[in-house]
Parts: sequence; structure tokens; C-alpha cells
Amino acid sequence: MRFLFVLLVACLPSLLNAQTTSWRFDFGNGGTAAGYTPVSTTDTYNDAKGYGFEPGAVLQAVNRKKRDPLKGDFITGPLPFFFSVKLPEGNYNVTAILGDADSASVATIRAENRRMMVQQVKTRKGKFATVSFTVHVRDSLIHGTDKQVGLKSRESAYLHWDNKLTLEFNDAAPKLCALEITPAEQAVTVFLAGNSTVVDQASEPYAAWGQMIPAFFEPGKVAVANYAESGEALNSFRSARRLEKILQLMKQGDYLFIEFGHNDQKQKGEGIGAFTSYTRDLKYYVSEFRKRGGIPVLVTSMHRRSFDSTGKIVNTLGDYPAAVRKVAVEERVALIDLNNMSKTLYEAWGRDKSQLAFVIYPANTFQGQEKALNDNTHFNPYGAYEIAKCIVEGIRKNDLLLAKLLKKDLPAFDPAKPDDVKDWHWPLSPRLNVTKPDGN
Repeated sequence: MRFLFVLLVACLPSLLNAQTTSWRFDFGNGGTAAGYTPVSTTDTYNDAKGYGFEPGAVLQAVNRKKRDPLKGDFITGPLPFFFSVKLPEGNYNVTAILGDADSASVATIRAENRRMMVQQVKTRKGKFATVSFTVHVRDSLIHGTDKQVGLKSRESAYLHWDNKLTLEFNDAAPKLCALEITPAEQAVTVFLAGNSTVVDQASEPYAAWGQMIPAFFEPGKVAVANYAESGEALNSFRSARRLEKILQLMKQGDYLFIEFGHNDQKQKGEGIGAFTSYTRDLKYYVSEFRKRGGIPVLVTSMHRRSFDSTGKIVNTLGDYPAAVRKVAVEERVALIDLNNMSKTLYEAWGRDKSQLAFVIYPANTFQGQEKALNDNTHFNPYGAYEIAKCIVEGIRKNDLLLAKLLKKDLPAFDPAKPDDVKDWHWPLSPRLNVTKPDGN
């Protein structure tokens, strides 16, 4: 008996490694491809099964009766739908097959809290698209301890603190044939620490640059892990164990982008200020991430939308951007000066056009929105996308190794020449909440 016990212990690592390392799903009511799990419209998610559509989905299974079991059938719907898979914490590569043998298809894919992954993939009749992207899946536990991240009450409804990956299939005609999910163990992780201007905003019409930037990286090479949260300052982010969670998960060669300031500047008390407490906390983040072989990147806060009588942006952030620049020089850290780039961007738009990038809408623009929205801090998806393009340019200008992992076909972006909002495509997600996020 003792021999069998010793043998079992010796074999335990091999048994664990033999557990599922890939998940393959074949959608529709036709034949099922070998090695794939069939998924029908009645497969609703539950933990025991470990996969399925989220409740409320309006779905249709279509079988074209073609020989190819993966492409001969698919699932679609007249409204956006969500599909979830129970997964351990980590980074994953996702590959989706989209299209239809008999008609056109248009699909946009987002992950978790509306992270932009695949934007408006179009296929003609009889054509199919195989698209791939890399996602970060997390839980709130500080593993190996009895602690966990101190989540705010609203975060309990977020789609990125649970034990599963949730994918949103959206657009005019999303036709999902197949999914494959595999661990992305070699991917560089880009961790984001910040506030409401960085966070994966959970609901329309709000958005932030952190949920747009994943789509700019080569699949399989980079996973963006956005740990930002609305209302956070450097010290509250740390006290909620969000930084501790990042430090536990990071590996050598990973990145940490740090962007705070909007909420820090509102703190009062002895010793509180841009060149005192804020500077000290920034240096702590930099030091702790570097100790573990990581690469910190400092990001100055973007401006609020505040114009003077001449059409120039007014600085409402005091000395906080200057403090970040000073720390970057003293600690020899890469700096993305989003503060300067956002000034150029807003002034290029001007007072009127800039409203189209923020959550500024008349009453009744959205269902249940009885009052006008006039938020000059938080972006809508178009504005968040333009800010993300500024971050990408900052990555390039700093000549970070990360720049080599950006998609090859990305054109340069000049904040003085923003994209026309008329060219922006963002089908609304079904999750809507017009309540202003914490922070200002």
C-alpha cells in the first residue's frame, strides 16, 4: 500500500498535466467534427458542464448540410449573444471560425467586460474567416493565502472576476461555426494599473483605452491584463490588493502600465501631494515590479475636456502629470506622455467635435436615460479607441520591445489628425448603465 501511495505522489504532476489543455466547440445542429464538443442552442452555461450560452440569448442553429462538419453549420442570432467557458486563471489563445456557405456574415467579438478583440469581420457567401486573439482570465484570489482582491460591490456583476471566459458575439450577422481555446503560456502579459480612464468599462456608453488596446497586438504574443478600476488612486489600488494580485501573477519580461492622477489629486491631508505621496507611491510600484524582472511604463493622465475661451485645453490636473515625468527621469522608466498627446487630440477635435468622443448625450439617447449625460472625463468607445491609439504611438516612440509585438499593418497615428467618427464602427453591447463611474 505504501508503494502505491508513493507511486501516486510521484505521478501526480503528470496526471495534472494530462488535464484538459484545449477546449474545442462545434456550433450548430449538423455533424460534429472529430475532437470537438457539440454545442446547440439549448446549451445554457452552468458550472457543472463548464460551457454554454449565457441566459437570455436568442439563438438560431442553421445546418447547410455540407460535408465539412465545422463549416457546414453554425449558430447565429438577431441580437448579440454571449458564450462562456469555465477556465482556470491564465492567458488563452482563442480561435473562432466565422462564416456561412450560403450567405454573408458580419461579426464583432469582445471578451469579458467588452474588451475589443475582433472588429467587424465580414465574409461573403461561401467564404469563412478564421480569427485569433489572446485573452487574460482571472479570479479575485491571492493564491497561496487566505486573502483576495478587495472588490467594490458593483464589481460582483462584472464579467472579468469570475471563473470563466465570456465572449460576446455581436454585429449585423454573427455566424459562429467553431471555437478553439488553448493556454497562451508564452505570451507576454501587459498588466494595466489605473482608474476609470483605463478600466474595462462594463456597460455602454462608457469605455476606456484599456479595453480597446488588446486588438492592437499580435494574437499569441501579448495578453492584456487590465486590473484598473473606477475611482482608484495609487494608494487605494494597492490597499485593495490589486497590485499584490498583479505581482503574484507576473513573470519576468511582463509589462506594467501605470496611469493614475485623476483621483489622487482629490486626496487631502498632511504629506499628500504630487511630489510627495504620489511620487513615493509611483516609485514603489516601479521598484516592486522591477524586483521581479518586469518592465514598468509610466503614463501621464489624459486631460479632462476643459477648453478656455481661445479653444485651448486647460490643465485641471495640477502638478500630477509633471510628477510622473519627474519619476520617469529619476527612475529611468519609459514614459508615455498621454497628457501632452490628449491635449493635441482634443484641440484637433475642437470644442464641438470633442463631445463626440465623451459620454455627452441628450436625454433619451439610450433606453431608460431620462436625463442628459454630460461627462467631460469619461470616454465613449470612439474616444477610448483614439486614446488607445495614442498609447500605441507611445509604445513605438519609446522603442519598447513590446512594439515588435504590435500588429504589423498598424498605420502610424498622429493625435493632431484624429480618425473621423463617421468611420468608427461599434455595435452596442446589450449591457447598458448610464450611471457615471467613480472618479472624475
